[in-house]
Amino acid sequence: MKTELIEFLNNADCKMPKNILVIGVIHGDESVGEYLIKKYLKNKKRFLKNNLYYIPRLNSNDKRKNKNGVDLNRNFPTKNWSLIDKNDDYYGGEFPACEKETEFLINLAQKVAFDAIITIHTPYKIINYDGIKNKNTLPLARKISNFLNYPLQEDIGYPTPGSMGTYFGIEKNIPIITIECDENEDKDKLYLKFEKLFKYLECEY
Repeated sequence: MKTELIEFLNNADCKMPKNILVIGVIHGDESVGEYLIKKYLKNKKRFLKNNLYYIPRLNSNDKRKNKNGVDLNRNFPTKNWSLIDKNDDYYGGEFPACEKETEFLINLAQKVAFDAIITIHTPYKIINYDGIKNKNTLPLARKISNFLNYPLQEDIGYPTPGSMGTYFGIEKNIPIITIECDENEDKDKLYLKFEKLFKYLECEY
């Protein structure tokens, strides 16, 4: 039945729906993503062409690290994961994927074949991207750059062992776009840009 559906859609010149994951808060003190996602979900009334999965806040703590003192964006089981001092801001845990939040995302990605993952951070005002071997990564990053008027930057400028970008983007070959918002920009003005972006991801991408 699934094969027949795919064949029908191909003959009808239609595209299969895409699965897109949007994560608002990975570092607990970078809360703007939660605001943007919750406001959009409260207001939206649209027919969706794509399947979007929104996680307004992955990290329930109000500090960079989670409640166990682990930087979730350094806790993924990448080839370059390394154990560092617990007091370091980038401490990635006692071992890879030791945190429940990390395990949740890994399990979710095993159940859902994501076509793209988008995370919202602050404060660098750039669009960073990983998974350049996937032909869809750069076009999506460019589109997001146009919506938000932030420059593209493939290299964040410092090592990121155990990061989501390395795990999902480089090692799993899933386009992953990191949006670094301007933390000083008015949230409501920023929301207007994200509203257009979310609508594009749901209905046009």
